[in-house]
Amino acid sequence: MTQGGAARRTVLGAAVLAAGSGITGLAAGPAAAAAGHEGGYRDLPLPLIVGHRGSSGYRPEHTLGSYQLALDLGADVIEQDLVPTKDGHLVCRHENEIGGTTDVADHPGFASRRTTKSVDGVPVTGWFTEDFTLAELKTLRAKERIPAVRQRNTLYDGRWDVPTFEEVLRWADQEGRRRGKRVWLHVETKHPSYFRALGLALEEPLAKLLRRYGRDGRNAPLFLQSFEPSSIQRLSRLVSAPRVVLLGAANTRPWDFELAKDPRTVADLVTPEGLQWIAGFAQGIGPTLDLIVPRDADGRLGTPTTLVRDAHAQRLVLHPYTARNENTFLPAEYRKGTDPNAYGDAFGAFRRYFELGIDGIFTDNPDTGLLAAEAFRPGRGARP
Repeated sequence: MTQGGAARRTVLGAAVLAAGSGITGLAAGPAAAAAGHEGGYRDLPLPLIVGHRGSSGYRPEHTLGSYQLALDLGADVIEQDLVPTKDGHLVCRHENEIGGTTDVADHPGFASRRTTKSVDGVPVTGWFTEDFTLAELKTLRAKERIPAVRQRNTLYDGRWDVPTFEEVLRWADQEGRRRGKRVWLHVETKHPSYFRALGLALEEPLAKLLRRYGRDGRNAPLFLQSFEPSSIQRLSRLVSAPRVVLLGAANTRPWDFELAKDPRTVADLVTPEGLQWIAGFAQGIGPTLDLIVPRDADGRLGTPTTLVRDAHAQRLVLHPYTARNENTFLPAEYRKGTDPNAYGDAFGAFRRYFELGIDGIFTDNPDTGLLAAEAFRPGRGARP
C-alpha cells in the first residue's frame, strides 16, 4: 500500500528495535512508584494523547513493542485492554477472541479449541483466551490485526508474545524509574459481565494487582475504563484510581444494562441527567467521536453536540476514541486521494476535535496526535 511517512517510520523502526533489548527480562516482583511529580490526572497535559493499544498504527497492538514505541513517541498515557486466561491471569488483548491477533491458527495442537461463542449477545467464532492457560497462551506470538490496511506492520508479526498485565505494570515501573517520571496507563475491563458469569471476574484480580504495584490510590498514574458502568462501580468500591465510563453509539445499550433489563441507552447517558449519574462513581467518559460531532450520510462532520459542555459541567473529563491517520477512518472532508489506506489530513481532523475542548483523545498514531495537540496546550495558541 502507499502510505505517507515511510522515511519517518523507518527511523522509528530502528529506534524501537534498538530499545527492544530493554523490553525483555523485566525484573520480577512489585516495584515502587517511579520518582517524579505525584500529581493526579488533572495535572496531565491538555489535551492529552492516549496511545490506543500502544502505537497500533505502527506495531501489532497490545504488545510490549507497541507500548514501548508509544512511550518513545511521547504518548501521555498508554492503553491496555484486559481479558482473562483459563487459570485467571489478566492478559492484554483487545478481545478474548485471538484468531486475528495471534498465530494460534498455525498451532495444530490448538485446532480443536476453535469454537463459536456468544459474547455479549454476539456470536463469535475463533479461539478464546478463557480456553487457554497462561502457559499455553505464552506459546503464541502476536500479529497485526488489520494487515490489509497496515501492511508494513506485518513486518513485526511474531516479534512479541501476549503480555500479562503484571508484565506491563513491571515495564511501566521500570520505564518510570529510567525516565524519572511516572508512566500513565489507561486500563479497560473487557466484557466484564461475560467473564464474571464464567467465574473469571476481572475487577477483583485487577484491584489486587493495582494494590500490589501501588496504582490503587486517587493520584495513581492510571485510568480505569469500561463500557459497562457496573464494572466501574465495582472498581470504585475496590480502588480509588480515576475511572472512565466508555460510551458507544447513541442507540446502543451497555451489555450490563441489557442483562439487568435497564432500558437506558447511551443516548440517555449523555444527557445532563445521565452524566450526573456517571459523575457519582467516575471521573470521566470515553465517548466515541461521533457522540461529540456526528457524521452525516456522506461521512462528513456535522454540527457538534453539547456533550463536551455538559460533561464539563459535571467535572467529567472527556477522552474520546479513536483518531487514526488512514483515509478509511477519517471524516470524509479530511481524506486525501482515493487510496483508503493512505494517510489523509489527520492534523485537520485532530484540530477540529481539539477546538471543541476535549481533554484528550485515543489515537493509533501518538506522534501525529502530539504534534496536533502542541498548538492547543496551555501557553500556546491554536494555529489558524
